Formats: sequence, structure tokens, C-alpha cells
Amino acid sequence: MTFHYLESAADPRVADYTQLTDVHLRKLREPAEGMYIAESSRVLRRALAAGHRPRSFFLAEKWVADLTDIFEQYPDVPAYIGSAGLLEEITGFHLHRGAMAAMHRPAPVPLPELLAGARRVAVPEDTVDPTNVGCSKTPHRSRIAVLEDLTDHTNVGAVFRSAAAIGVDAVLVTPQCADPLYRRSIRVSMGTVFQVPWTRVDPWPAGIEQLKEAGYFVAGMSLGEGAITLDELVTQDHENLVLVFGTEGEGLKPETDRLLDARVTIPMMNGVDSLNVAASSAVAFYATR
Repeated sequence: MTFHYLESAADPRVADYTQLTDVHLRKLREPAEGMYIAESSRVLRRALAAGHRPRSFFLAEKWVADLTDIFEQYPDVPAYIGSAGLLEEITGFHLHRGAMAAMHRPAPVPLPELLAGARRVAVPEDTVDPTNVGCSKTPHRSRIAVLEDLTDHTNVGAVFRSAAAIGVDAVLVTPQCADPLYRRSIRVSMGTVFQVPWTRVDPWPAGIEQLKEAGYFVAGMSLGEGAITLDELVTQDHENLVLVFGTEGEGLKPETDRLLDARVTIPMMNGVDSLNVAASSAVAFYATR
């Protein structure tokens, strides 16, 4: 492994790491350039364990010893090292979670392929702003969740973490959903976004018909009229179930609502009208597991 010691924030070799706090810029650059940023040693290790390939490493010298085994596995991948101040100047924030890496973005998985391998599946639809731990799966049952037009990367990451912990098989995101591989989504998910299969479902909501054709009962989490309770949905005991979660502000789109097999609500108490989408997804995942 050859280490490259940085002397200037203008070094063109570290362009992948510049101004990581600029959400609009990163949303445009990272998917278009076929990359994403893995932040922290733990997240980096989970990305590599999932088979993702690094473009380069970026870290302060004090973290080199902790990642020696990684560098030995990827001797041809450059590692850029700089002082804490210089790294902060390049990225726009204080780097205190170990190393970062610019990673090659994996090719999207076609929806039919994802469904064919699913036992439990979760779908985030258009979310903007995912290892199965201690959870057994019932053979031939599948659970899918859709997040529709979410705008908060934190919510996207939190949904993936719940999906992984509770045993959801996959996550689908709609075309306008926030990027699950944006660094904040990855960080909030604790890297589980690399472990839960996911893809974008496009077009949407026409994709609902494809899910139905694959044998799924499609239920939308809603506060609207005609909704059954989550307990009633559980009693129906669907073998293959899709849960659709709408955007943080407006909820499900009217055109999505019209295609649902059922509307489902989590009854509220004490004057609370609804839960945050990340919280409601965790409740729904657990109830329908």
C-alpha cells in the first residue's frame, strides 16, 4: 500500500471528498459519478463486507494502524492522509469517526431479481434527507415496505436500520426518494443499508401493479378514511405483504392511494395525530414480521 500525504486542500486527487456538507451538490455528483462516501471505520468495513469496491481511502494518520488489514486487502487503492485541519478544510466538517472512503456505487438491482430473492422486503419510496439480527424468518413469507417521496436522509437511514433489525427482506425506493447511499443515510443506518437488498422502483406508482402481479398484498400506511388498524392487517396474515410509507409532510400520493389493496393506520392516543415515518415503519415492521 502506498500512502499519499496531502499538503493542500486543492489537491485534485481528493476531489471526491470536497465539500461533503453540500447536500445539493452531493445529490447531483455522487450518483452521476457512480460513487458514494462511506464515513467511519465501521461503515467502511460493512461496505467492504457487502462486496462494494473502494475508489480511495481518506483519513488522518492516527487511524492508519486500525485499518492495516483493510489496506493489505486493497494494495492498489490509494490512501490519502492529512492533518485533521486539512481534512476538515477539504470536507467541510471535522472528521472524527476514523477513515472515510470513496466507494464505487453498485449497479441497481432489477426489481424482478430483487423480488425473486426476497423472503421479507421493505420499500422506501422517494425518501430524500438497512443483516438480520436475532430475528427468524418464516419460509415463503415476504415483507416489503415502500417509502414514498421522503425528503429526509435521516428517516431513510432509520428505516433501513429498522428493516435490518426486524428482518425485512428488501427496501424499494421510488424515483424521487432520497438516496439511501447519501452519507447521512448510511451513517444513520449504521451501515445496514449495505445489508438489506434495495432498489428503485420506476415508474411509480405504476410499479404497484408489478408488485401485485408478483403476488403481494399492497397496504399503505395512512390516516385517511376507510383505513383498517394495523392489528386488523396482522390478523389477515398475508403471506406476501408490501407496506407503503408516504412522504413526511403530505403522506401517500392520491394516485398511489387509489392503487392500494388496503389503507392501514396505527391508532393514536393522548391527542397525538401520527408518528414520524421512521417510528411508524419500525412499529409496522415488527407487527407484521
